[in-house]
Amino acid sequence: MRGPRVQSVAVGIFCKTPAPGLSKTRLSPPLRPDECAALSACFIRDLAATISDVAREGIAVGYAVYTPIGTETALRALLPPGFRLLPQCESDFGTRLATATRELLRDHAGAILVNADSPTLPAAILRSAIDATRRGGAVVLSPALDGGYTLIGVSKLYARLYEEIPWSTATVFQQTVERAAEIGLPVVTVPGWYDVDDAASLAVLESELAGVPPLAGSSLVGAHAPATRGHLAARAAPLRAGPLR
Repeated sequence: MRGPRVQSVAVGIFCKTPAPGLSKTRLSPPLRPDECAALSACFIRDLAATISDVAREGIAVGYAVYTPIGTETALRALLPPGFRLLPQCESDFGTRLATATRELLRDHAGAILVNADSPTLPAAILRSAIDATRRGGAVVLSPALDGGYTLIGVSKLYARLYEEIPWSTATVFQQTVERAAEIGLPVVTVPGWYDVDDAASLAVLESELAGVPPLAGSSLVGAHAPATRGHLAARAAPLRAGPLR
């Protein structure tokens, strides 16, 4: 039996439990498969910590919306206390997004799904998305630098939003905006951020952690991302030291 629907917003990291050879494969090379999995684990850990910090303000509940089933123990080790788990269904990407949104809306007044590839996502973007989602009546999007979106939030399921979208292309955000217009749904755009999914975007992350803002002209400050920061620093240390003589 479910309890009464509450006014909080579910904020779910849409993720795959890290495993070598199955995680962040577009980062190999330059990273080895085991390094890709380790970095993915850091991303989830840092993003979950940011969501947890926001959730403590009483307006949100953190979820890991994960695959595959059977990896719960490994995934829980990356998450803060109080984070909930919701397994993804077995289907195409759009159907998985829609199904997860439907499940989250059973217990919450709004649902936001966040990609797992933005470890420095600022809490300010999450708060803006939560506020906009709670107001209802629109789809809330944070555009990504690669043409996708970093997060999507709704207060009601609109399955058409996720249908016939060319996922993993540079037109995902624009196609979603057009799909919203097609069904008469307003779009609220919150500040954008970036995903780390290839060597070029990994370089952006490394520059950001070194103090270079990823978005020119923006006042947004990325989350500290201690797990990611520590992992990349440890990886870079032998490279800076050079070969043994």
